[in-house]
Amino acid sequence: MKTILVVDDEFDILTVWRLLLERHGYRVLTASNGAAALEQIRQTRPDIIVSDCMMPIMSGLQLCAALYADPDLRDLPVILCSAASDIPVQPNPHIAYARKPLSFDDLLAMLQRMEA
Repeated sequence: MKTILVVDDEFDILTVWRLLLERHGYRVLTASNGAAALEQIRQTRPDIIVSDCMMPIMSGLQLCAALYADPDLRDLPVILCSAASDIPVQPNPHIAYARKPLSFDDLLAMLQRMEA
């Protein structure tokens, strides 16, 4: 069973995506910002991270930079989501980009491609 960490400051998104992903056989962890996500990642390393870009305390971009700076976490695949049309491209080749609103079907397809 793959473990997905969903990071978003919108409680409704965390709740809905958790329920839907669990129904598709994933183990789901959640965090409400990048700092909480980084702590969660160090405790229970997920297989894939799905993160919002704009969040308080630590943004998704800052989370990706912190992951890339850590050799033990650099290879974690991330789906970085934003409503903005121009997400700054990160140096990490393990990051996929998605535009919000992101349908669950599109998220599921991205997760399945990243698992392959």
